[in-house]
This record gives sequence, structure tokens and C-alpha cells, in this order.
Amino acid sequence: MENIEVPEYFICPISLQTMKDPVTAITGISYDRESIEHWLFKNHNTICPVTKQPLPTDSYLTPNHTLRRLIQAWCIANGASGIDRILTPKPPPSKFYVLNLVLDLSVPRAKIRTLEKLELLAKENERNRQYMVEGGVHNALVSFLIQCYKKGDINGLEKALTTLSLIWTISSCETKVENHEEIVDPIMWALGLDHETQNHAVIKNHAMCVLRTVIGKANSGTLESLKPEFFKKITGFLRESSIITQKGLDAALHVMLDTSSLGRNRNMMIESRAVFEVIEIDLKFSNKKTTELILGILFHLCSCADGRAQLLSHAAGIAMITKRILKVTPTADVRAMSILSLISKYSATSGVLQEMLKVKTVSKLCTVLQADCPSHLKDKAREILRTHFDVWKNSPCVEVATLTRYA
Repeated sequence: MENIEVPEYFICPISLQTMKDPVTAITGISYDRESIEHWLFKNHNTICPVTKQPLPTDSYLTPNHTLRRLIQAWCIANGASGIDRILTPKPPPSKFYVLNLVLDLSVPRAKIRTLEKLELLAKENERNRQYMVEGGVHNALVSFLIQCYKKGDINGLEKALTTLSLIWTISSCETKVENHEEIVDPIMWALGLDHETQNHAVIKNHAMCVLRTVIGKANSGTLESLKPEFFKKITGFLRESSIITQKGLDAALHVMLDTSSLGRNRNMMIESRAVFEVIEIDLKFSNKKTTELILGILFHLCSCADGRAQLLSHAAGIAMITKRILKVTPTADVRAMSILSLISKYSATSGVLQEMLKVKTVSKLCTVLQADCPSHLKDKAREILRTHFDVWKNSPCVEVATLTRYA
């Protein structure tokens, strides 16, 4: 291909590539649609990249048909030189089209086809999801899910949950959801569907993603009214490791972390064997974000005697906590050290102290004191070592001189 200079006004100011679908913002600057929509919707910017003037995400982007035709004509004229032709882009859905879909969702014979259209729109791009939020699709889907639950009808359930989990990622959606707390029971119903239900894995993972959004902005009254069945369904979901996606797992752990700050919820989580299950999850799906969430949950649950007892009853409980220190993130270090501190203060039986020697917890505490880490972590490590120095000083598993030096 010859070295052909592209006209400057054909170039998108963001991507610096030839525009395929030029649109003009309210500031008068033209951009390639994909680039400016990513700038507005994905990166949540509110200013024009060129003029630095305000550019709200709900501002209209006007298709620049004249510029597009000029670009297409130039591409055709230079086709012999290796310039690819730019096809006419598919027009984006209008807000009127989205509003009609919302109305069609209430028509029984049209609901499945409508759900299919909504799912395709939501999966296509961020702009569509923004239009869907502005058109009230999320509230229509919440009402649809509530009706599914009341009727015990799973027809369309998968597509409704998939679409809702996608459009609730739009930040403006958070303040526009009506009756979102009423969806907790329908989600619990969806999480309880058996393996014979078609696409049960997809349904459960998307249901958990929706639940994360609901719990994330629930008021204290809602969090205080959760029932034991709620936590049994969450831990039951974690046990189904063969069907869990990373996104579904993250959602479930966020739900547990957001609800574990209340004492009554902690007790119900412990009764559902949540401590045991999250340790198992960490052993199977270890990554930094997952471990950080799990350690946050365990810290809350270990503030209860029963929670600490459940952790200590797991053969890998103390070992898992110990190994994560200085290996994950600073936040994980704080949470792991806090868990060991709780165990040291309130559950330090002879057997537990020997276990801490066996899995090299004592050695790790000494390592913390030598590492380049915050002073508050070193203070906790030093406190634990000092508290149980008399027990550990006689052990062949640790050098007395090292222990004496730091304790």
C-alpha cells in the first residue's frame, strides 16, 4: 500500500484513526461513534476531549452523514492503493424503539421475542445499555422477574436476568431502580432452581450478579431483615463450584462481605457453614481479588466465637490465612493479620498454638517484622509473638534467638 496521507478532518481526535461512523457532539466536534461512546459510557468522562467543555453522558450524538459520505468516497477513490472501503454503519436504536420494547414486554405472546431483542441490545454496546436505562427497561425487567417468581414460570427468566445484570452496570441506573428490594425473593427462587432446569448455571450466575447490585445499595432495614434461607442459598451457590463463573463468584463474595457487618447476619452465615465454604473457594479459585474478598468475610465472621471455631475446624484454615500474608495485596495483609490476632486473643488453645507452629504461622510473623510493610502490621505480629512467647520459645520449629529478637 502506498503512503497515502489521510485528510486531517477524517481522523477521530480520540482514536487517531479514520472515522467509520462519525458523530458530532453538542460541543461541535466530530468523533468516531465507538470512541466517543467509550469515552462517555465506559470511562464515565463528562467533558469534551477537544474543547474541555461539559459533555454529559445523556447528550445526543448527531450522526454526521456528510462527513461519513466524504470518507466513504475518499476510501473508494483510493481503493486501488489499498484503502479499505468503509461500510455504512448500522443505525443505533432510538429511544422510541426502546420504549416500544418496554411496552411489548407486557404483552404475553410477545414477551419472549421482546426479551431476545433486549438481550441483544444490551450485549451489543454501552450506548444501547444507556438508552435502555433511560427508557426504564430495568424497572420493566424487575417487574417481569417478580411475576415469574409469583407464577413459578421460568420462561424468559434466563434472558431477563442476563439483560438486567448487564444494564445495572450503568452508573445512572443505580438511582433509577424502583422496588429493587422486592427482587430479593425472586432471586432466591432462581438460585434454588435444580439441575434439571434448562440453563440453570447461566440463570444462577446472572441472578447472583443482580443480587450483588441489590444488596450493594440496600438500606439497613433490608440488610437487617434477611433470613437464614438467604445465606443458605448463597453458600449453596458456592458449593456448586462446577457451574460458577468468576463474575458470579465475585458477586457472591461481595454479597457476603456487604451483609456480614451485622451481627445477626454473621450468625446466620456461620450456621450455613459459610466459613468452611469460603476457605474451600480460596483453595480452588485463588486469585488476588477473590482472596481479598474472602479474607474480609472471614475477618467479620471470626469476630464471633463460632466463626473462629469453624475456621479452626478446617484442616487448612490457619495455613490458608498464614500463606496469604505478604503474598496478595496490602488490604489482604491487614485482614489476614487481623484474623490471626482474633484467634491469638480469644481462641489460642494449646492445640491451636501448636498448629500455628506446624503451618509456620510463627515464622511468617517473624518475616512480617523484617519485611517492608506498614508499622501497624508489625505491631500486630509483635503482639501475637509476645503473647505466646512462653509456648513457642521451646519449640524446635522456630529458632529461639529469632523469636526472642522480635518478641
